[in-house]
Parts: sequence; C-alpha cells; structure tokens
Amino acid sequence: PSFQRMGHIRDLTPVINDEDKETFAWFFPALGFGQGVAGWDNGIFEWDDRNGVTVCNLFIAALSHHGEPINLGANLPANTRAWRPYGGLNPREGAERIGNLVRQWFPDAFAAGAPPLPDQADFQHHFLGLCILADWIGSNEGYFRFNDRPDEGYIHTARKRAATAIADIGLDISEQREIFGNRPPRLEFADLFALPRPNAIQQQAALDTPLDCPLVIIESETGSGKTEAALWRFARMYQQGLVDGLYFALPTRAAASQIHRRVEGFVARMFPEAVRPAVVRAVPGYIVRESVDGGLQDYPVWWERDDGEMPWAAERAKRYLAAQIAVGTVDQAMLGALQVRHAHLRASCLARNLLVVDEVHASDTYMREILAALLNAHRAAGGYALLMSATLGSASRQRWLSVNAAEVGDGMPLTDAIAAHYPAVSWVSGDAAGIDYAGSNDRAKAVAMAARPAMHDFDQVAERALAAAGDGAKVLVIRNTVGYARQTQQALESRAAGGSELLFTVGDVITLHHSRFAAADRRLLDGEIERQLGKGKDRPAGGRVVVGTQTLEQSLDIDADLLITDLCPVDVLLQRIGRLHRHTGHSRPAEYANPQCIVLTPGDDLSPLLNSRSGQDPNGLGPYGGVYRSLHILEATRRLLGEYGEWRIPEMNRELVEQATHPAALAKLTEELGEQWQEHAINTAGGHIADKNQAGSVIIKRDKSFGEDNRDVVFPSRDEQQIRTRLGDEQVEVSFDRPPASPFNPASSVDRITLPMRWLGGSVPQEAVTPAAVEGGFEFGVGSRKFRYDRLGLRRV
Repeated sequence: PSFQRMGHIRDLTPVINDEDKETFAWFFPALGFGQGVAGWDNGIFEWDDRNGVTVCNLFIAALSHHGEPINLGANLPANTRAWRPYGGLNPREGAERIGNLVRQWFPDAFAAGAPPLPDQADFQHHFLGLCILADWIGSNEGYFRFNDRPDEGYIHTARKRAATAIADIGLDISEQREIFGNRPPRLEFADLFALPRPNAIQQQAALDTPLDCPLVIIESETGSGKTEAALWRFARMYQQGLVDGLYFALPTRAAASQIHRRVEGFVARMFPEAVRPAVVRAVPGYIVRESVDGGLQDYPVWWERDDGEMPWAAERAKRYLAAQIAVGTVDQAMLGALQVRHAHLRASCLARNLLVVDEVHASDTYMREILAALLNAHRAAGGYALLMSATLGSASRQRWLSVNAAEVGDGMPLTDAIAAHYPAVSWVSGDAAGIDYAGSNDRAKAVAMAARPAMHDFDQVAERALAAAGDGAKVLVIRNTVGYARQTQQALESRAAGGSELLFTVGDVITLHHSRFAAADRRLLDGEIERQLGKGKDRPAGGRVVVGTQTLEQSLDIDADLLITDLCPVDVLLQRIGRLHRHTGHSRPAEYANPQCIVLTPGDDLSPLLNSRSGQDPNGLGPYGGVYRSLHILEATRRLLGEYGEWRIPEMNRELVEQATHPAALAKLTEELGEQWQEHAINTAGGHIADKNQAGSVIIKRDKSFGEDNRDVVFPSRDEQQIRTRLGDEQVEVSFDRPPASPFNPASSVDRITLPMRWLGGSVPQEAVTPAAVEGGFEFGVGSRKFRYDRLGLRRV
C-alpha cells in the first residue's frame, strides 16, 4: 500500500533483511516461491542451488531498478505499516494473486528439472541494467495503461504492447535482419564508402583479422582511414550476427559531431531505407532540439519525435547507449563503468553493440582505468570492442590487450618495441594475442622538423606565420593553452594592421579556435575550419593563418602547409603533424611543397619547469597545473627534434614514440638528468598511482554480488557531477534568462555557456544569469566574478 501511494522503494527492503518475521515472512511463500515460513529460512527455492542466495541477489538487483543498488545496510527502521492492509489494498492477497498469475504466465520457469539461475556477480549487474531498461519502457502510459487487477489473459495484451514498444524504439531488429538477409549483401568496401578499394590497414582490420576476436587495436598514422576500417569491420560483424549495433566513441564533442556525419553516410549505404536505423548523436546539447529531461511523470515527452526522426534513445543522455547506432563522446560510454545513477542501464545496452574507441592514446591514467573497467565488463558479457590510435607505446598496447590482468609490466624490451610492426592490427582471442603487420598505405611523408625557443615570443610566432601565409601557405598554429592561443591571435592581429585577408574569419569576424566557445558557436567554428582548411571545393585559394588549441589536433579533417606548434608529448605531436599535407591534390606554394613543422620550446633546458608553480609559466608544461605534466616525456621529445631533422612518417612512428614513452628509455633519461629529475619521476609515478586509486574508488565493482552485505556495490552519496569521467574537468553550465546574440551571428543567440568550476570561487549559480551587452559580445557575473564572451571566446574580466 505504501508503494502504491507513491512510497519509497526502501519500504520493500525489509523483505530482504527479514527484520520483522511476523510481518514479512509470508512474502515469498505467498508468491509461491517457498514452502511456508520455514521455506524462507531454509532457502527452499526451485530456481536456486545456493540455498536461496542466488534468488535473493537477483531480487535485490530487481528492486534496484530506479537507477542504483539499494543500500541494505542503511539501518533504516522497518516500516511495518507499509505492509498492513489499507484502503482495500491487502499485501498478502496481492502477493498471492501475483504469484498465481506468474505461474500461469511463465510456466517454463516452474518446469521440473530446469537449470538453476546464473549466480555470477557480473550477471546480476547486467540483469539490473535490463530491469532499468524494462522499467523505463513499461512505465510509458502510451503503451501500458495502468491495470490494478490484471486477469489471466492480460499477459497476451501486455506482450503485444511490449512487442510494439520495443520495435518502435529500435530495440527489436528482427525485421531489419530479415530484410537485410533477404537482399544480396552489399558490404564490399566500394559499396559502403564510394571509394575504389581498401588500403592495407582497412584490408587487415576488416578482412584479414578474424571477426570473432573480442578486442582489436588498429594502429596507423593519422588520416590513413582507420574510421572506414572500423565501420567496415562493424558491417561484416553485423552480417555475421556477432553484434546488433555500434557505439563510436570519440575524445571530444567536436570530434563526435564530425564523425557523426560520416557514420550517417555509411549507414545510409549499408541499410535498406525501410529498416535504416537513425544515427544518434550521443552528445548532450548537440541534438536537433534540446531534450526534455523531466521526471518520471514525463513519459509522453520521452517518446515525442520530430517527424519521426528523433529516436527514443536520443531523448535523454542516459539512454544514448540504447541506440542501435550512435556516435558520441567516450565519456558517455565510460559512465557505464562509474558509480552513477543508471550506469547499469548504459553498460547493459552497450553489451550488444560493437564499441569503437578512437584516439585511445589520449587517455590519461584515470580515464584509462575507467575505460579498462568498461571493456572488462563489455567483454565479459560477450561484447566486442575495437580501439584506434595513431601510435600506442608498447606498454600502453599491452595494458589494453591485457585488460583483464590485475597488473601489467613495462611491456616488451625497448629494442623489440621499436621493431614491432607498424602500421599494425593487434588482437586478442581466448588466451591468444598477436600483432599483425598491415602493410604500407602509400601515405608516406617526410616532415622537416625545427625546434625554436620562442614559446613565449608571441610576436615572433605571429611574424613567422604571417610570412608563410603571405607566400600563399595555409598555416596552422596550435598552442597548448587557451591563454597562449589568445595572445598569439592578438599578436597576429596587431601585426596584420587590421587586415583580415590572411586571418581566420567566420563571416567578417576574425577569430580563433578553442574549447571555450558556446556549443552553437563551436559548431560554427568547426564547420568554417573544415571549409577553409578542408579538402572540399569551397577551400579558398591563398594563404591563411588559423590559431587554436588541442581542439585542432584530432578528428577535424583539415590540411595545412606549415604547422607551428608548442612542445608536447611525441604521440600528441605526431597527431598534430597529421594535419600537415593530409590531402593530395591541393595547390601548395613552392616553398611548402614538402611539409614543415616548427616546434616552439621554452628553451634548451626544461629544468626550470620542475619548480614552476601554476600560473607562473602558463604554457601548459610542467608538473604543477600543466596540460602535460611529465617533463621526462617532453624532454625526450625535445631531444628527438635535435636528433632527427626529418621525421619520416609512418616509417619512424614506432621508434619516435618508444624513444619518448618506453619505461626503459625514460629511466635512462632520468638517471642522466640527476637528482631533481629523479624526484620528479617519483612524483609523477605517485600521481599515476593516486589517479589509479581515485578511479578505482568510483568504478562499479562488478565482481561483487547484490547480497545482504552489499556495501561493495552500493554507490556513495554523490551525484553524476561529482563523479567525473575526467579529472580536472569539473565544469558548471550557466544559463541566461535573456539569451544574448552570438558574436558571429546577430540572428543567433547564446542561451547557455560552460565555465570551469575553478573560475567561480565556490559561487555556483542556482538560477539563470542576466547578461549585459557590450561591444562585440556580452558580459555577465556569477557571485563576485565577472566574465566576458566575444569573438575570442569566454574569459575572465
């Protein structure tokens, strides 16, 4: 009665705790699952060969369907009144009626000699995810109207409604498979991608590597077609019935938005129109219209679609992974491994799909631990995963291939690591693992590398970039921080004397590219970057200078003649170099017929950065607040610039990465550099351990059961914002009560913007903020802090 009067789910927990036998001991016998009071005590269950433990664990999982495991150890007082007859509702009679109906509706469950229920802990966790999904679907009043006294025949009506519901929302793909199987398969590479033939890495990944390998890693240089390789492999796996769908995970929102367009084209060519699934863009704020994130009473809203184009899974971020085909950030997938509400729903929905993770080398220790836990759960459920990277160090590659191992060593010896195949496809199948050479992709390039100690000299950087643009070159300037990017842009504008013909513009507005723009403006910037530096027919002739941050180094399909970049770890540097001479067929100035890269350094000695504090040298380098904190890797990368004046890509990729990331190479460098650097190495290792432990504290413990002492599976009293997918990434979204105009388009407005939490000094807005228009943009305040937003992005005043 308490629950039917909107009581709390915890009213049911005393059934498990058995705190008041006089009131609750009748519950399971009334359902027909035991033999009287003694049946509960002695664990006499037809479904269980563990004296009731398995049934109990699964029942607790089912009761947890509101989003997270219920806490049986919360010492809540038994609410005995919740189980007393009230207003015509009698719990004992209701339980008996349910038990009788269940026996009629599910006779196979009560057949003599049936095998016992699975008792594995990870099965319980996936079962909880299924229960959450079923509850969300079954709670929709458009399909399942309330019935207070169902009769024996109700099950037929319910099953018809259920079949309609799961077909409507795309969970049932039987019709799709039937139509797909009845037509001649068109899964050749040329059919799917409108390209004449696959290259070596695509051939190796999709055709030569067995499809039933649960984990595959593709390593190949930037721009070599890894995305097409992954999609082709998915198409063949789908045809074989190994997977039902695809989740393509990218490191950033912008990358996900860019790949989404490519996946849409692929899906249109793969599936017949009658059964073609929608490609969900699993990026909050990047859907056609804003989702309505209401409470449990908003059922009709959840199912609304725009002309049939808004899939059910796209309506709320928590349901993204229920989509058959989705492209989004890796964070959305990682939430399936964290102790946040509805995490089990995410992981269970994902289990049927191929999980593709791009740019996996970009994961830090904290993210790597979370992603490893997700892959562990995914593979344990029979799922398949594919990881992609421009180049992984051998130690990182071994960690991914050994994702089930408790501890992984330093990988293969340095000489063997350098000699390992590249480009390559690595794989795991059962207890076996291997790495296969993929062959040449005919995309070799020799890049002239030059180090310049001009990281802090913004005028010198601007002068060099403008000189190259004046010669007709497309110049990409990538700085490690937004602050350095903005100062570089201001130096460019000062030296260009107000002329915009060589500078990056959106419309008539001169600007740059970084992460601190509102979502709508960021999409505008992405599109304009790809137009001006892409391979399309709209690419303008003549020189151009584009300044940005790490937002330019991955996923955007852009091509430059000259790259000017801050010093960064070698794998990141190779990623940035991937933007040089990416496409063929462009007309390039004679001076830049061959790719050139200038690497800006703080000097020939990085030792001063060992003691610099956050804010003293805000170039993104160093252990105290820097974007790249391991000075050993940065120093090794700097030395490679002096050792090799020309980097032959992809021929040298493996050697370059191993020389700057392999544990043996870094240990040798540390010993050479002396005591201060040895201390930094210890501190760096300690930071990795701390990040690993922090990740371990928030990861779901899927090896633990939902038993009576279920402290190991209960989530802490923290919400989704407090448990993050990335460290140092805590942000606050500010909405505006009167949305101001975009600095790039007066007809477009900015209704919200995201601020780093550290900027707010503890003042988090509880309601919409009022902005004030200023020339070229607007300003607003949060507490005592003031902010400005204009063509240069968001910044503190």
